[in-house]
Amino acid sequence: MNFYGSYITNLIKELSSLPGIGSKTAQRLAFYIINMPEENAAALSKAIIEAKKNIKYCSVCCNISDSDVCTVCDNLKRDHATIMVVEDPRDMAAYERTKEYKGVYHVLHGAISPMAGIGPEDIHIKELLERIHKKAPKEIIIATNPNVEGEATAMYLSRLIKPLGINVSRIANGVPVGGDLEYVDEVTLSRALEGRRPM
Repeated sequence: MNFYGSYITNLIKELSSLPGIGSKTAQRLAFYIINMPEENAAALSKAIIEAKKNIKYCSVCCNISDSDVCTVCDNLKRDHATIMVVEDPRDMAAYERTKEYKGVYHVLHGAISPMAGIGPEDIHIKELLERIHKKAPKEIIIATNPNVEGEATAMYLSRLIKPLGINVSRIANGVPVGGDLEYVDEVTLSRALEGRRPM
């Protein structure tokens, strides 16, 4: 039933098509937007359109960028001999927030998932291999998610890269800080054990 008229109903419908936004949240956001000052609503609309129109993919690592080469790949102070492979630009952002990692990245934009019809040719593996052949890095760190798809992608990449004589490592997955062992699942616990290091 159309309680609010076609404009609001259409706005709610578009907002609820976003991931993680249910109909109640979409309704709340729609009313927030229409109650915003007009210049704020215009700025939001402009930011969406400009991001959609102008976003590029880095020609080196496939990360989203404003320019042909992203700021990480363009930074000569980074260790370009170490490449961390991640599934998503948000994973890269998470590692950057730690301020610990000094190498560069390669963003796959997904993971191999036969159930979802996503094969190796559907993500940026070809670009990674081209980059490896051109630059001959010392180490590839595979930082895909610790789920079935992430593990399948990690195994696939490892089989492709190891024969090239390049060190391939996988991030350790373990117990979260502040977590109680009794609530941690078996896979995480076994990974924590495998990823142990000397003290």
